[in-house]
Amino acid sequence: MNALNDRNDGARSGPRVPLRDHVATSIRRYLGDLNGSGTENLYEIALRELEIPLFAEVLQHCDGNQSRAAAMLGIHRATLRKKLREYGLE
Repeated sequence: MNALNDRNDGARSGPRVPLRDHVATSIRRYLGDLNGSGTENLYEIALRELEIPLFAEVLQHCDGNQSRAAAMLGIHRATLRKKLREYGLE
């Protein structure tokens, strides 16, 4: 098992549920809520809906330090700044 998946945060015991499982559950729920109607550009919608809270939470975790947040995300600081502007998170 991946070290990220089995790390304890002090509030839980046992292995963590992988992030992808939470994402899959949310996607299933979203698709179910469509009630048979289709959607265009689901990929763009999903990326946006993931990136906005991801960037906001990581920035908060890093006390607003964009360099640390970018390093934690594994992206360049310029890319993070561009995305923050794009999403109105400056």
